[in-house]
Amino acid sequence: FYYRQTLGIRVTVTPAYAREQSRPHLGEWVFRYHVRIENVGAQPAQLLTRRWLITDSAGGVHEVEGEGVLGEQPTLYPGRVHEYQSFCMLRSPSGSMEGHYRFARPDGSRFEAAIPRFALELPPEG
Repeated sequence: FYYRQTLGIRVTVTPAYAREQSRPHLGEWVFRYHVRIENVGAQPAQLLTRRWLITDSAGGVHEVEGEGVLGEQPTLYPGRVHEYQSFCMLRSPSGSMEGHYRFARPDGSRFEAAIPRFALELPPEG
């Protein structure tokens, strides 16, 4: 797994290759990832938006931006966790993802919590 902490928000990502959804003969490799967003700070924060940068080993770069995660904009109170799973498709058998979530505090301040850069790779054969 990969994690990064920014201003009291810890983001942990666990990626996995989705062999059953992938179609390498068509140039499509699918990767799942589980995200755990935890408020380890002292103030509540609401997740407003996300921005992902997805890079494949063939040099392709895709940017994804949008509101919330999976249609939700959760407020994380101190000690609370929000988890979700999603996926991406690459045009090569490996790549990486990284990005950030934009949060708002009750006082109106906003900040970006980093999503750590994580590798998307095929498991070793065996």
